[in-house]
Amino acid sequence: MKEKGHVDIEEQDGTTEELGFVKSEKANAAAQVNLSAKLSRDGTSASGNKGSMKELWRLIKIARPEAKTLSWAFLFLLMSSAVSMSIPFSIGKILDIATQPEGSKELLFGLDITTFYIGLAGVLATGAACNFGRIIILRIVGERIVARLRSQLYRKTFVQNAEFFDANRVGDLISRLGSDTIIVGKSITQNLSDGLRSIVSGAAGFAMMGWVSIKLTGILAIIGPPVAICAFVAGRQLRNISRKIQKNLGTMTKVAEERLGNVRTAQAFAGEVQEAGRYNRQIKRVFALGKKEAIVAASFYGSTGLMGNLTVIAVLYVGGGMVKSGAITIGELSSFLMYTAYAGSSMVGLSGFWGEMMKGVGAASRLFELQDRNPTISPTKGEPVKSARGPIEFKHVSFSYPTRPAVSIFKDLNFKIEQGTNVAIVAPSGAGKSTVASLLLRFYIPTEGVITIDGRDITKLNAKQLRRKIGFVGQEPVLFSGTVAENIAYGVPNATRAEIVAAARKANCQFISDFPDGLETHVGARGTQLSGGQKQRIAIARALIKQPDILILDEATSALDAESETLVNQALGKLLQEKNTTISIAHRLSTIKRSDRIICISADGEVAEEGTYEQLSSNPNGAFSKLMEWQLSGSDMPAQVTEPAPTEQEEIEQELEETEQELEETEQEEEPVRDGRHFLSATSKMSDATKLAEYKSAGNRKNEVPAHEAVYFKNLLSSKRSFGDFRTVLHTGLYSQVVAMEVPVNGEIGDEVHTVDQILLFTSGRGLATVAGKEQEVSAGDVVVVPAGTQHQFVTKGDQPLELVTVYAPAEHLPSSVHRTKEAGDREEEEGVDEAPAWSRRSMGENEGLGLVRESGRY
Repeated sequence: MKEKGHVDIEEQDGTTEELGFVKSEKANAAAQVNLSAKLSRDGTSASGNKGSMKELWRLIKIARPEAKTLSWAFLFLLMSSAVSMSIPFSIGKILDIATQPEGSKELLFGLDITTFYIGLAGVLATGAACNFGRIIILRIVGERIVARLRSQLYRKTFVQNAEFFDANRVGDLISRLGSDTIIVGKSITQNLSDGLRSIVSGAAGFAMMGWVSIKLTGILAIIGPPVAICAFVAGRQLRNISRKIQKNLGTMTKVAEERLGNVRTAQAFAGEVQEAGRYNRQIKRVFALGKKEAIVAASFYGSTGLMGNLTVIAVLYVGGGMVKSGAITIGELSSFLMYTAYAGSSMVGLSGFWGEMMKGVGAASRLFELQDRNPTISPTKGEPVKSARGPIEFKHVSFSYPTRPAVSIFKDLNFKIEQGTNVAIVAPSGAGKSTVASLLLRFYIPTEGVITIDGRDITKLNAKQLRRKIGFVGQEPVLFSGTVAENIAYGVPNATRAEIVAAARKANCQFISDFPDGLETHVGARGTQLSGGQKQRIAIARALIKQPDILILDEATSALDAESETLVNQALGKLLQEKNTTISIAHRLSTIKRSDRIICISADGEVAEEGTYEQLSSNPNGAFSKLMEWQLSGSDMPAQVTEPAPTEQEEIEQELEETEQELEETEQEEEPVRDGRHFLSATSKMSDATKLAEYKSAGNRKNEVPAHEAVYFKNLLSSKRSFGDFRTVLHTGLYSQVVAMEVPVNGEIGDEVHTVDQILLFTSGRGLATVAGKEQEVSAGDVVVVPAGTQHQFVTKGDQPLELVTVYAPAEHLPSSVHRTKEAGDREEEEGVDEAPAWSRRSMGENEGLGLVRESGRY
């Protein structure tokens, strides 16, 4: 459960405001997010009628291609059910014969008792064979359905456009391809079979019970409606819980996939404990939902089992009297009771089938949402592309990323690149250099304007065929797990060995000769077995083997050392000798000088100037010269240069100056009181203006006096803090909260976000403080400032606990957001009650008089 005031970093990534930075207009525009391409967590965005019969019927129709095979399984099911139904009848007849007087002879179905037993054994063997056939068919069909679903969904996912992947987490997509498909496959094979078996067995059982005794059957009929109601209610709850579990499993998979994929970075920053805690929190959420699911299921099965047992007792009571009166025989009563057991287990199985089917519906809705989504840019539709040669022209192009529509990247961008030329595109950081490549590759569509190649609008071309004509080498080369040869030939799967070797040689991949397995060397996941320069040269070979008409180099050498850059530049030089058009997105001077022409894009998304290197560098006041000056000085030119806004401290000082006269008048009245302890101010004598001035000087960001003076933070007293030792709570006259706490040896606190600023004074021990991803060693006497909305964590080091005092900036807190103690808070939270204690509505002086505040003072 998310506490009040707690910001979920996973869901609101990027909202943190660093201390001393004022949000720009661009940041405010970026906050206007468009997530229309984002899949809903429970799969309801597409259907809108979750759990409907239409959705259930669509789930069942997934098995349509297996209908012929499944019909054999259902035939075996009917045969095995018929065998099962014959057993109670046979046992009843045997009991009647066994209770006959000695010497009497009675035949069963015209057979003597020995022959009947032999025949019964044969029937039971047939039933076992039918069960074997039913189970093996359903298991194989289930695996086939899961495999087909995964294949369809993976293919559907892969053709989605870039906007889709901008809005959706990879971990959630993996969860849909993994656990969701398993649940769906089980629901429409094994679970559906169990449900049909329950229906057949239940119907046959009730029919046989009615044949034995209508009176006893009527007693059993009473249990039907309550069980049906329980099944319906439990089914809905199980479906909803299942959706939540699958949603959280997707998040958990995302956390694991992202963190384990970057485990070296986490280890380099000693983040093992932090990452384990992050994963454990997600596990706890899944466990809590699983526990809730277990309670619902246990309550349902327990209640229906009790009703069934009470009904059996009633049948025995009435049936015993009927046997005494001679209305039925002891064998018939025994058969009836056995049919009762069959019918009862069938009803329980039927209710369980419904609950499992609803879980399947919950998982299927997430699959259907993905399956129904069509990409906004179809990769296979459009005019055929036999060649991408010819001039490339951007005509009045404006563009904003679909997920950030309010942030304009380009505004009326115009430039032309002639066929066969080598053009460098330079721009300040964040001005959209790489966006040019994304638009040419048709990952996105311009908001306005057109992009043409040889006069043809690329939005009307077949995207897949166009991309085959474009070679791309990125700043961070992406290699797939496999061999060196497989990665080089990735874009040309049918490439010959000779073509692969030729491309590798042109890309200066001589290092392959040092590998024991040569081209068959496995590069590892994401190429982890290779250096940065080696990966980059393999990426160049991959682009070269395509023989592209257009080559895009997106800062291909920016992350390399000098030696690797020299080798890569030699490989790039060979690429540039080809007859293709080359677009170099660059900021390194060596790359820029090598180009025939330079296009300089301004921070506003327009072409500032263009020309040769000699032409642009000769103008000292030009945009290109200024950009080069910034880069040669070791920094990057800001995307926008605006008049600096006054800082928050400057605003506070200005307000303090306005109230300085009033402060001087009241200063004489505000003497320290109460046993010599120093108060910052005698709050009961202060005016609102003075209170506000001191309140603002303490760092509060709201321009208003707080409503409550004594405040606990529910965040700090939540279950997430059970490992911390909160010994003393102190309140100051500034309405802020001061908490003394201890981090035990090998313990940690934090990894949470608060809505107010904090100042932490470390009083003893030593440890590691992580604030907004930056780490620093701390020990006694150190002070750490944690800005509002910033993620933070503190871990002990050594054999001594880390003790600290935390001062929280004042903030207005309603009574409903505070708790008296951790235990009371946990209890009220579980009970759904959220009431503040009486002390939170008293003044500081009243609470101190009652002994509820130990100490007040200035910190």
